[in-house]
This record gives sequence, structure tokens and C-alpha cells, in this order.
Amino acid sequence: MRAAIMRNARPSKNQNPSVIRIKTNGNGANSTREGYTGAEQMSIEQALTKTRGGFLARLFGRGEEKLTAEWLDSLEEALLRADLSVSLVDPLMAQLRDLFTTGEVKSVQKALAAVRETLVAALVGDTRLRGEGQQPRVILLVGVNGSGKTTTAAKLAKRLKDSGERPLLVAADTFRAAATLQLEQWAQRVDVPIVSGKPEGDPAAVVFDAVNAATARGNTTVIADTAGRLHTKGQLMDELGKIVRVTGRARAGAPDEVLLVLDGTAGQNAIQQARRFTATAAVTGVVVTKLDGTAKGGSVFAIAQELRLPVKLLGVGEKADDLVPMDPTAFVNALLPTSA
Repeated sequence: MRAAIMRNARPSKNQNPSVIRIKTNGNGANSTREGYTGAEQMSIEQALTKTRGGFLARLFGRGEEKLTAEWLDSLEEALLRADLSVSLVDPLMAQLRDLFTTGEVKSVQKALAAVRETLVAALVGDTRLRGEGQQPRVILLVGVNGSGKTTTAAKLAKRLKDSGERPLLVAADTFRAAATLQLEQWAQRVDVPIVSGKPEGDPAAVVFDAVNAATARGNTTVIADTAGRLHTKGQLMDELGKIVRVTGRARAGAPDEVLLVLDGTAGQNAIQQARRFTATAAVTGVVVTKLDGTAKGGSVFAIAQELRLPVKLLGVGEKADDLVPMDPTAFVNALLPTSA
């Protein structure tokens, strides 16, 4: 079958993120990476409002206030309420309490600096999109229904287009006409060309044709939105594996990225479904969406730690520009600001 082209008017395993390294001066807040815009940082801060609010909000911005055992108990509860994993919080708090007992950490400010540094270390990894220089670079988006794959595909296409690339979107969910229509509408909205297959067609063939079309037309990146599937459905997961294999026939070494899109509102519940995807589709990175709609933004740390995959992109709203790259320092500083 031929696809129709439409034109619209991880930390390394040797790293231990739970090791706290206390700084004797400074507040533990490093500047964001070069090229991180003020608008992006503002988007992250706004998206984490619910996570940061309430219990957690009462803990930061308290300057040189004396550290107490009660404050440490409150910090532990706040971190767990924000859905950070127990496997991260337990060793962090144990070390922090030891440092409090020995007198090495005496103020709330220094304690929070230590927490920030530990959380940044938990997110360290190569967050850049792989495949730069490949012609075309190929990115597959995978995940369950409702995780935000389709909107993420369009937002990523816009982001790449705004940076000077020539992206091509691919509607590889041939089983749901509504999914194809949704991506076509988004493609028109962000003014990016799209390849769509026939209803009930072979999604692997659609992606294959799209990669060949991109090569012929000079598109720099192919972004394929695959069908949402439950991690428990073996046949659908096998089909996803086929898409990955066939993509490699269209361009040697493809796909360059297989990004697993996880719904941030699911918190740590998303981790179990993610494990099956990583086994089937050789996932290379994670996108966490809908962070603006949850108080469980801390699950980003659990996802990165449990899956040993870099969180590369964050969905922080419904607008076309509401997809931002992960910057560990900016993310942590938005969660635990240095001032109230």
C-alpha cells in the first residue's frame, strides 16, 4: 500500500542519585542550560503549581531558619505526597537526618540545597534528541491511549520547525479514523506536512513510505504517531515491534528515537505499563505530559529512576508551544524554589 501525502494550508548505571553532596555556600540552584528561554522556565513553573502547592509550598523560601527534626518529617511527607518514589526519598532523608544529627546541616536553606542537588542528579542524562545529522531523523511516539501522543507529536513538530527544521508528521494509527483526523487538524494548525495511511492499513507500511517520502522531499525529521495500545495486549505490542523493525528497512539505523509518552496525571502507576513498552519497542526516552493538571509532578523522578531512561520532554499545557525540553536544574528549581 502507498501512503497519501497531505500538505496542510538516563543517569548511567554507575551513578547513585541518592548521594547527597552538601555545598557550604550557595543555595544549590544552578543557572539553567544555555538556550533555555524565560518562557520555557515560566511554563515549567506554572505546570508544577499543583505539585508545589499546599504542603510542599510551606517548606521553601524560609532562608536561614533553623533546621528541626519536625521540619525534616514534614519534608519527607511532602516529597512522598508529590509522588516521588520511596526508593529515592528513603535514602535521601536518611542521609539528611544523619547530617542534621552530626550538625553538618543546621539550616532549612542548606537542607533544601542538598535536596535540590540530589533531585537534579536523579534526572541527569542526555536529554537531547538523538539522530541529529541523519537524513531524515526518525522519531516514533508510543504509549497507551489517552497519554497525549498525538498532541505531543504535533507540538514536537512545531518546536523543530521553529528551530529551522523541516519536520514531517505521520499518522500511523490506521485503526482509529478519529486519531488520523486529530493529527491532520494539528498538522494544519502548526503548518507541518503530514503522511496519512488508508483506514485499516498496515501502520508499519505507512511509516516506511513516510521515511522514503521525507528522503525524497528533503524533510529533516519524521515524527510518527503510533496507535495507542494497552501494554497487556500482546498482539498490539507485537505490531509495535514490527513498526520498529520495518522503519529500519526504510533507513539504516532508524528509528533514532522511540519516545514513550506517559500521562503525568497517572503518577507512578505509569511505570508498570512503561516497562512492557521498553521491552518491546527499545524505548530511548520518555515524554511526560499533562504536568499542569496534576499534583504528582514528583513522579517524573520515579519514572527516570525506575526506567533508567532520560525524560526528554515535558508537556506543560494545551497550547502548541506547551512542550518544553527537560532541564533538570530548572525543573527542580521550579519544584523547590529558592525563594517564596
